[in-house]
Amino acid sequence: MLFSHCIVLLVCLASCQAKRVVVDWNIGYVTASRDGYVTRKSIGVNGKLPVPPVHITQGDTLVLNVVNSLDQPTSVHAHGIFQRGTSYMDGTGMVTQCGIPPGANFTYEYSINQSGTYWIHGHYNHQNSEGLRTPLIVYDKDMDKLPMKYDEEALIYLEDWYAAPLEERTKEIWNPIDPSSPLPPYPSGLINGINGNVTQVVKMEPGKKYRFRVLNMGTEEWFKFSIPGHKMTVIEADGEYSDPMTVDGLEIAPGQRYSAIVQAMDSVEYNYIFNAMLYSDFIPAAPGLNPRYYTGLIQYRTGAPVKHIEPKADSNMEWTQDIKMQAYDRMPLLDASRTVNTVAGLNLLSENQAQMFLHQYPYMMPSKVPTLFSAMSMGELAADGAIYGPQTDAVVISKGEVIEILLTNETPIDHAMHLHGHSFQVTEYGPAGNSSLIGKPPAPVVRSGPHPMRRDTFVVPAFQYARIRFLADNPGVWLFHCHMDIHFALGMAMTFIEAPKELQKTQRIPETLKQMCLAQGLGASGNGAGNQGLDLTGLPALPE
Repeated sequence: MLFSHCIVLLVCLASCQAKRVVVDWNIGYVTASRDGYVTRKSIGVNGKLPVPPVHITQGDTLVLNVVNSLDQPTSVHAHGIFQRGTSYMDGTGMVTQCGIPPGANFTYEYSINQSGTYWIHGHYNHQNSEGLRTPLIVYDKDMDKLPMKYDEEALIYLEDWYAAPLEERTKEIWNPIDPSSPLPPYPSGLINGINGNVTQVVKMEPGKKYRFRVLNMGTEEWFKFSIPGHKMTVIEADGEYSDPMTVDGLEIAPGQRYSAIVQAMDSVEYNYIFNAMLYSDFIPAAPGLNPRYYTGLIQYRTGAPVKHIEPKADSNMEWTQDIKMQAYDRMPLLDASRTVNTVAGLNLLSENQAQMFLHQYPYMMPSKVPTLFSAMSMGELAADGAIYGPQTDAVVISKGEVIEILLTNETPIDHAMHLHGHSFQVTEYGPAGNSSLIGKPPAPVVRSGPHPMRRDTFVVPAFQYARIRFLADNPGVWLFHCHMDIHFALGMAMTFIEAPKELQKTQRIPETLKQMCLAQGLGASGNGAGNQGLDLTGLPALPE
């Protein structure tokens, strides 16, 4: 199915009044051949796949009416939207709500005072991997406050797409430590919802400046995006503005987004191409499979010849690096109140099934009561992380603390990590473990400048550590997890219980959400097991 490349003519957004933008989603199964090769059962909206992007203006309220026509529960998460004062709208299955039951409906309301490039995706049973995802573009109310002015916009959303659903792929996890294990499947690349080599052209006019919003909505793999012959000046990462930084291209992990200003050529003599490379460093290279190369047309004039520009070697190109970027609002480096030590861990169980963890235990989706509902109903005990059950791997943090997360990755796999409810400062990267196992020398220690870039999704590379910092100023229950869905499914996640005392005083869970749980035989109060106090009887045993 074709989806036209979105070139948005700018309007005087500053004069627009805040409004309620109503979007109706009937989430159901569709049969689709998204890559042009394999037709399979997928999840779409209103019988369509790809799901049409959502566009609103800063200050608007997005009203998302969801009907669940699946045969399983569903929930929807606005990735990067903080949900200040409405943590129950975060849409994280069994963390901030029970799933919307089959045949039922629920209305999400997002009062969005942020601006930038975001996306909406399924957050129950990894339905994101099956197609339930689309960009959410929030236009700035005051265009004069941007790092750079521009004339028009271009939207590029990138996806990896697998021939088999995630549930099947998790049963045959490739073990990177065991060379005799079966190779993983290789995905195809999609650009704006369809096969990357048949995407619509991007039309540009001489002399104009274009804001390219580029998203990686994929589930496992990275993209590199570039326009040979054109420099890209980055001004945004994950909804946060940066000092302008000129690069050759964008390196984008799952969940990440960038905006870059591209100056059009002065002539219509030639057309050009853009490149999108889909790749993964943690599965074997294979000609035509990893990496995969996709191209599209930058059109200055219909029928003009394409000017082929020999690309630089990848190692000679200047790619985006968040540690080198500086926050446009000049927020200084935060002083950490305490450090939460985390480890990107990989275990192999006795049946040779892989298992991952992030803090102490492999994360398991709560099976009795959503974690937020426990935090709201357990009074003073909500400040005791034990009541949520070990499978949530909960850490309680206090209002006003500056939390530093030190994430050590001694695995041969890069991880794209996303924190709900916050953006964070990216402050430091350095070496960890034995990088010679992947044929690389130890990574250097690299620290941010005085005004570290903020974002909501960062990458901790193989055999490196990373430090991030955020201010605990948003009471709620927030998941921190790997945004590579297969790693999340295997347990690479943990939960932050933020300011539970203030949370109980300032927020109320809508009655419709409570009834949604009760209708499915789930609890709407109590500890992680649905009991009182520290009685966790009924929780599943931790894997051994």
